[in-house]
Amino acid sequence: MPTLTHTLMRTLTPTLMHTFMRTHMHTCRHRRTLRLLLVIHAAFLMLHCASAAHAFAPAASASSSVCITATGAVGDGVTLDTTAIQRAIDLCHANGGGRVVIPPGRFLAGTLFLRSRVNLHLESGAVLLGSTGRDADYPVQPPSAYRSLHDVNGFRSLIYALGQEDVSVTGLGAIDGQGGEFAYGGHDKDGRPRILLFISCKRVRVENLRLQNSAAWMAHFLNCERVQIRGLDVWNHCNKNNDMLDIDGCREVTVSDCISDTDDDGITLKSTGPAPSENIAITNCVLSSGCVAIKAGTESTGGFRNIAISNCVIKPTKSARHFFGRPEGAAALALEIVDGGVMDGVLISNISIERTLSPIYVRLGNRARPHTGGAPVPGAGALRNVMIQNLRATGAGHLGQSITGIPGHLVENITLANIRIQLAHAGKKDDAGKVLEEKEAAFPQPAMWGRLPVHGLYLRHVRNARLHDVVIEPAEGEPRPAFYAEDAPGLLVRDCNFHEP
Repeated sequence: MPTLTHTLMRTLTPTLMHTFMRTHMHTCRHRRTLRLLLVIHAAFLMLHCASAAHAFAPAASASSSVCITATGAVGDGVTLDTTAIQRAIDLCHANGGGRVVIPPGRFLAGTLFLRSRVNLHLESGAVLLGSTGRDADYPVQPPSAYRSLHDVNGFRSLIYALGQEDVSVTGLGAIDGQGGEFAYGGHDKDGRPRILLFISCKRVRVENLRLQNSAAWMAHFLNCERVQIRGLDVWNHCNKNNDMLDIDGCREVTVSDCISDTDDDGITLKSTGPAPSENIAITNCVLSSGCVAIKAGTESTGGFRNIAISNCVIKPTKSARHFFGRPEGAAALALEIVDGGVMDGVLISNISIERTLSPIYVRLGNRARPHTGGAPVPGAGALRNVMIQNLRATGAGHLGQSITGIPGHLVENITLANIRIQLAHAGKKDDAGKVLEEKEAAFPQPAMWGRLPVHGLYLRHVRNARLHDVVIEPAEGEPRPAFYAEDAPGLLVRDCNFHEP
């Protein structure tokens, strides 16, 4: 049936043509009429185009946004809503993707399987509570095709995605893992569930959430590509292995604008399998950690490449409860290669540090741990091309800073520039003559030797170290010298001030 627009177009266009001919043949007698008709014609053309566009636009899918209460979720904090939430996710995925909305309320759930092209969105006032029934509500996920050191006993997680694309978890709501209810089994592979686990996924986005109380690691990204993590508020102080982020063998990753306070490590780059962690930018974060605030390691099988870290503040934790961590933190920055692999191309700049035992720790060791039972034992790796600049630390502890390799395997091409470190605690006189063992296979951590024989910077097995405008101020009564270098070919020191006691 013809519309009003079509009818008007069919009748109006010939009229305009006729008028045009008459005005052309009879000078400009009807010019005013022509202008009016042209205006009316243009208006109906616009109406016709809008009508046509509406007619050919796809109908909005009812499943493009699904609220979990529509699929049966209760949200009273007691009823287990796993099935209802999963039904919403699956419905959204089956219809081509869209948003699954968790409205205000307290929704209790076990493992949720996130699907491709689905955004799980928590509105302000929404809380997704992790169930405390480990065996009943968190089925063990078997090792994937991509093998990792940490999959030996399978994985458990509240939100789990394997091999999915275009997945996201966003919103101003909170996810609470209730992780204090899970018993520690003696190691980080004991079956305690993570809150977020993405494996071999592409285009992953996690934004603006409050994440709290994981039973172990908070968020683990394993062998993923194009990951964006932004605006998170993280509190993790209820169990051991309470990391913030573990970015593990991933490529093209950005982490920005996060605030976090954790008992264990903060932002951690790992390589627990054959893939490197590479092309990663971390910026504009405020981090508190009882262990290491920003770390690459300890697992290093696939290595690390092209890492940029900038504009971060590192400060003491506000938690009075400690498991592995300590109030001031073990280290602010730690770069570690101990299980083979190569670290190449790390730029760290504009870092402000308040109170930590050791602001800078760099270690090339040879623990040589295979990432799976059948994998070959890795040889010593390599650590090279690192620049740390524009760093200021106040109230630092008495351990000292160290950059060390092992005999025959030297850290190479490392630069420290515009560094200010002020120490709050002094060492002891007996520390000054201490000879450090190599400890090639030891777990890498600033406290592995106790207090260093220097209060400032200890270099050993390092080639082409460049120190420019480095100032280290000792605490009152410090008996140790400021600087030590051994097996350090190519060392260049310029405009530095190592205050001697």
